[in-house]
Formats: sequence, C-alpha cells, structure tokens
Amino acid sequence: MHFIFRLALVLSPILVLSHAHAASPEDRYIAARDAAIAKFAKLSSDNKINEAVDKAEAAARDGLKAQLAAILSEPARPGFGPAQLNLDTLYKGDMGFGMLDGLRFDADRGRDGAKIGEKRADGSFVEPKAHIIVTTDALFTRWLQEHKAWWDKGSKNVPQQIDAAVKFEGLYTQAISTDAAVVNFNDLPVAKPASATLTYGFLAGRTQDSFPEAADEVFVAVLANGKFYIAYGEIEPTVKVPACTTIRTDYNKKADEAAEKLERKQITRKAYDKLGDLRQQGEDAFKRCFVQHAPEQPAFAEAAKQAQALLETAIGK
Repeated sequence: MHFIFRLALVLSPILVLSHAHAASPEDRYIAARDAAIAKFAKLSSDNKINEAVDKAEAAARDGLKAQLAAILSEPARPGFGPAQLNLDTLYKGDMGFGMLDGLRFDADRGRDGAKIGEKRADGSFVEPKAHIIVTTDALFTRWLQEHKAWWDKGSKNVPQQIDAAVKFEGLYTQAISTDAAVVNFNDLPVAKPASATLTYGFLAGRTQDSFPEAADEVFVAVLANGKFYIAYGEIEPTVKVPACTTIRTDYNKKADEAAEKLERKQITRKAYDKLGDLRQQGEDAFKRCFVQHAPEQPAFAEAAKQAQALLETAIGK
C-alpha cells in the first residue's frame, strides 16, 4: 500500500508535466508543415521533383488546409469563395514560400463586378477584388519569429512586436502572394470594432521598382477574438495627388538633364555627384507631399470607407 502511494507521488508530476506539454493543434500543424517542407526540400536537392511529387506537395497543402480549417472554424463570407490555404508552396526555392500560415478567402468577383478569369480590354485577366486571410494569434506570433531574419543581411526585417509589425509594409509583402512589394502610402482612419484589441489600415500600392504614383488598394490588419486577420482589396477610385506627381516629375527631369550634361562634358563628375540622387530625392519629396495632401482628396475618404467595410467583413461584424 505504501509502495503504491509512493509510486503515485512519483508518477503524478510526470503525468501533470506530460499533460502540460501536450501538443496544441497549432503545434501539430507546424510539425506537419515543417515535415512536409523538409521532405520536399530533400527531393528537390536530389533532383527528384516530378509530376507525382508535385501532386504529393499539393496533397500536403490540402492536409494543412484541413488542419487549419479545424483550428479556425471560420464561417463562409458573403461575396467570397470557399477558404483556401494561404501557403502557395511548400518548395523552399519557389516564389511565395514562407507566406503567412492561415486560411484565405478570395472575393468571387473582380473590380466592377467582373467575372473572375475574364480577359479585360488591356489584355489582363480579372482577379478577385479582395482577399481575407485568417490565422490564430499563436500562429501569427510564431510566423513573426520565423521571419525575424527572413531577408538578407542589410534589409530590414519584420519587427517582433505585433503593434510595430502591422505597420511594417514588408510584413504584407511576405504574408501574401505577390511578385511585387507592398507600398504603404498613408495610414487610414479605420474604427476599431469592440471585439478588436488592435486595428490598423493603410492605403497601398505595389511596386517592382519605383514608388507608384497612385494608391489603388487598401489593407487592414486586425487582432480580435484570439485571431489575426489581414484583409486587402482594390479600391475605386484610386487615390492620386497630381501636385505631388508634378514634384517627382520635375526631379526626374532634372536628373535627365544632369545626366545629359555630364555625358556632353558640360559639367564635371564632381559637380554631377554633388547633385546627389535626384530621382531618389524626387521620390522622397513625392512621399512627403502625398502623406500631407492625400487626406484632402475626396477619394481618400472613400478609400477609408472601403477599408472599414472590408475590416468588418473580415471579422464577421
């Protein structure tokens, strides 16, 4: 009897400890994701990628989607298609690798109500006008940790504090499927819903080179009810400030004139270098001007309304 009692005392902490360290659903998801990434990385390094392996990779993503669907229990949203896994690929070398772990809902219509996949007059194809990504607080925090040194040394990486992270435009470039960087034009005045602990919205555009001349998207990030949401979509009308565009155009003209004078030996290299990077100066001046004057544009207020509506759709208000 004493032996049994002593044995119970020994086993009790072990049972409590093992229970305390039981894997959470998020832990199991991450373990499955990382195992799949390791598997396909090995096959890729061994040059064994083929159609069958691609099908296995797609099946692995389907399995991850099922796990996240069970974790998140997200309802359907009017005007949006069924949930998709936000991870485009489990192959490390692919563009889009490392996106935010979560479910993504894509709008079932494009801009102006156009049907998805239709060809526009300019040759482009209609894409969903809006997207909503949902994950848990725990998975978002873990994703931030995984991305604290994601980009090469010398590039700024995502902050580890959530309130700073949501204001970092690089977060959105990494979190969503895109071949262009997300650019933050201006903060937007979005109201925080009662269920939210953090809300942030901004005017956006995309770029592969220079800063865009107009904001044609809005982004909102929300923490609410133990979940983290990113919602983004195209806006109509776009937000432009012609006076700011003129400022940048003038700087670019000066840059062209200076380069031409240097080529013709009308100015020395020293004089040319003293001018500095005129194009960058113009871009910086454009940004300062836009931040100051965009809120004066009627389209800015309309963009804020569209961002607020998207936020409320995202959290199911």
